[in-house]
Formats: sequence, C-alpha cells, structure tokens
Amino acid sequence: MKPSKRRNLLALSALVISGAALSPAAWAQAKETLKFGLAMPLSGSQALYGADQVKAAQWAVADINAKGGVNGKQLEMILLDTQADPQVGINAVKRLTSVDKVPVFITAWSAVVKAVAPIANRDKVLELSVGANSPDIAKLGDYVYTTFPLADVDVSGLAKYTHTTLGKKTAAVMYINNDSGVEGAAIYKSVFEKAGGKVVAYEAYDPKATEFTGALLKVRVANPEIIHIQGLVSDLPQVIAQMRQLGLQQRVSTYAAGYNPKVIEQLGAAAEGLIVTSLAPGASDNANVGAFVKRWTDTEKRVPNGLPYTQYLYDGPYLVAELYKWVEKNKLPATGENMRKALVTVKNFDLPMTGALQVGEDHRVSKPVYLLTVDKGQFVPLATIK
Repeated sequence: MKPSKRRNLLALSALVISGAALSPAAWAQAKETLKFGLAMPLSGSQALYGADQVKAAQWAVADINAKGGVNGKQLEMILLDTQADPQVGINAVKRLTSVDKVPVFITAWSAVVKAVAPIANRDKVLELSVGANSPDIAKLGDYVYTTFPLADVDVSGLAKYTHTTLGKKTAAVMYINNDSGVEGAAIYKSVFEKAGGKVVAYEAYDPKATEFTGALLKVRVANPEIIHIQGLVSDLPQVIAQMRQLGLQQRVSTYAAGYNPKVIEQLGAAAEGLIVTSLAPGASDNANVGAFVKRWTDTEKRVPNGLPYTQYLYDGPYLVAELYKWVEKNKLPATGENMRKALVTVKNFDLPMTGALQVGEDHRVSKPVYLLTVDKGQFVPLATIK
C-alpha cells in the first residue's frame, strides 16, 4: 500500500474512532466542507505578487478553520493558476464552476476578471474581484462584484490632490497599453484637467516593452511639472530608471501597484519622492495590520509584495465565510444564486484587515484613499482622502 493511502486510511480510522459517539447529523457535518475558488497567478510574470496574495488567503482560511470554521464546518479553498492571462483564467474558472462546483470564487487582474465574467453569469456563480481596478468591472453582469475600489476612486483622488494640494498645473501621463493602464490613465487625465490642470503629454507603451526612450523624449520636450505612470510593478521601475537617465527629475506618481518594496529595492535613490496610493489602512489605522506585517516578517523574513492587495486577499475568505453563514442561517442551499443574494442582502461587512466594506447596488465599493511617498528609502504617509 502507498504511504499516502496508508496515511489517509489511518486518518479516516482515527476519525471513525473519535466520531463513534457522534450522531448521524454531527458525523455528516464533520465531513462537510464549504468550498470556494481562488484563481490567481501562481506562474508567469505576475507570480511574485500573486503568490503573496495567495499566501494571505491561505492564512485566512487556516485562521478561520482554527477558530471552528463556519458553524463548525471547515472552509475549503480550491486554488488554481491563471498566470494573469485571460485564456488561462477562463480554463481555471471553467474547472471551478463545472468540475469543483464552487458557488463563489475570487480572482484578480483586470483582464482575467473581465474574461471570466461571462462564465460566472452563465453558470450563476458569484465572482468576487479582489484587487483588479478597471472601472468596467462594475458593469460585467449580475454575478460579478468587486470588493476592491476601482481606479476611479484612488486615481481620481490622486489627480485632484496633485493639482489642488501640490499645486501642479501640468502633468504628463504614461500608461501601459492594457485594461488597467488605458482606463486608469484616462481617469487621471480627465480628473486632472477638470480640476484646472493640463496634461501636456499622453504616452502609451507596450506591456512587453523594456525600452521607453521614445515616449520619454516626448515627455521631456513637454516639460511637465509632474509625471503620472499608470503601469504595473514589473515595468514601473524600468520606466522611472530610464526617465532619470534621460535627465527627467520631476516627481512621479502612480496608483496602488507601485506601493511595493520591490520598487524601492530596484530604484534606490531614484524612487525618492514617488507618490503611490493605497486603498487599505496602515498599521496606524488598524492594529490588525501591524500584527499581519509582523507575521510576514516572522515567517517569511520580509514584508509582503503589495501589502494592500494582500490585506484584501486575507479578507476574502472572511467575506466568503460571512456569505456561507447567511445562507446557512436562512436554510438555503449553497448555490451561486444564494451567495449573491447573501452579498446584496447583508451589504455591510466588517473585515479584519481592511475594515468596513459596503457593497453597493452598482456592484462597487468605496474606501478612503491613502497617499504615501518615498522618503529616505521608506514609504511614509502623505495624506488621506475620504
């Protein structure tokens, strides 16, 4: 007999022995798990960030189950890789809905969230977008909701702050040519100009690009007071490094993707003055966050890549647990339809890492925008926009 089979039989035997006095109902409950899916990039260019978000979700499931699970039932997370690629994401979600039969799944990365939305709507399975920021996510159908504020929350707040508080009258916008970049850049330009500023350069770059000289030379000619980059953490340091090499010394801003220690590690002094957004509270706002960061440093010997995103992913299983509690309280079967009903009925959730969450009828959520800046090699608070 294989060792793995022997271990399974021994475990089952132990359960049989320990459960000999259980009633049939209690025995059935002991074996039942409450499933949900998590589809995230575990390989590919975004794996470094996806892996940390997955780890946060795994910690949450373990913490929930250690405290008795959901009404005595264990929460089970089925994890599949999307590579942050729409087609791979489609294959993963098809399996979650048709094979694993989950009533709810969590995913991220805007292109993936959009690509799998038709499956969620067709199969009536609740899709929770946790970390993607394309404004179109709020319009993807009855079964697609975000628990993460979309770009028109933090990018709008940043654009207004740049003109009104920092007093910048001209800006250049550089953006990666994908859903997050195109839509976020358009929001920044619109809000900055409505506030009274002027965008003097507006340049896109290919997602696979490693050379940005052409676009940066156009920015240099335009001579803006500030440069906003709507990109990913994988390309942002390269853009800033080449910018500095060409003599562009203007202050740089970006959205939450730039709030990552890897950016400072790669750029060194070139990161000084960088402004980033965060849509999750820091340790000074929520004591749980300090303990969360300490857990990372104790177990992983580092801070997480993309702290705000890991906070939202930690909270994801807690939100799923609350949906299951509502479904069970109302003696309903655990279907996607009923999980959606739970979400829109409960509406208000209090989550351990990101705090109060209110799900709107427009499939959106709103949060305070925290601005941070790099000062002496560290991200430090700059302002809070409510």
